[in-house]
Amino acid sequence: MALRDFALLVLMCFVWATNTIVSKIVIAHWGVPPLYYAGARFAVVMLCTLPWLLPAPRPIWRMIIVCQLIGGANFALMFMALKTASPSAASIVIQLGVPMTTVLSMIMLGEQVRWRRGIGMALTLVGALVVMWRPGGMSMSVGLWLVAAAALAGSLGAVMMKQMDGVKPLQFQAWVGFTSAAPLLGFSALTEQGQWAATLTAGWPFVAAVLYSAIVISVIAHTAYYGLIQKYEATLISPLVLMTPLFTIVLGVLVTHDHFDARMAIGATLALAGVLIIALRPNNVMPLLLQMRNRFL
Repeated sequence: MALRDFALLVLMCFVWATNTIVSKIVIAHWGVPPLYYAGARFAVVMLCTLPWLLPAPRPIWRMIIVCQLIGGANFALMFMALKTASPSAASIVIQLGVPMTTVLSMIMLGEQVRWRRGIGMALTLVGALVVMWRPGGMSMSVGLWLVAAAALAGSLGAVMMKQMDGVKPLQFQAWVGFTSAAPLLGFSALTEQGQWAATLTAGWPFVAAVLYSAIVISVIAHTAYYGLIQKYEATLISPLVLMTPLFTIVLGVLVTHDHFDARMAIGATLALAGVLIIALRPNNVMPLLLQMRNRFL
């Protein structure tokens, strides 16, 4: 890989990691309702990518479902999770999406899993369970269970997306924004309170966070990543993308003062080792999953 492209990839992973920290601050520290924040972000994405909305991809019903899984549902669950879950723990548990995608690929796409990827799946699962474990047993942290649910939604969406042809990155962004903004804002109006008050209290930093999340993360970083995926083999790009959770852990400890002990370090090591093993094996869906997951974290 050219040094310039490698530097670009490192920068993208760092930017993706900062987005998780920013989202945590907006939701947990500034008190902005999570569905409202997600809806505002997708509204900006929709406005930025509106010229790429048409022609509509076919079949339209599948595109809507995919966009809801990867966009609305994924974001709703992940942002609700960040009310209580730390960015560091969330960045580890979300890796469950990798073995989930592998299992769904076996069921829906007929992919075969050999022993090496099986070991990778087991390591990732064990690593995530270690992070969720407490001395008294499994922690019933609502936040981390919501992260696991977000991983499942993203995985199912990625596998279904693989069954569609000819959808360009910006067209996909346009449809995610178009199909997610209104439902999220609608559910926010029905189930959340204090949206406007939180916006006024946070002020311009909130506007900056929404624009950063929508434009820099969703539009610019995603497009650049897609270009690298087209230029280099997925088995080269996918392992390097694991820099994102590592950056998230470091930033979580430094910025949001996440608790990170030996147990979480062991869990992170096991989970990321499992993801690395899976990513290094030939896989039809993994580049797409990593592309979508990192864009929305």
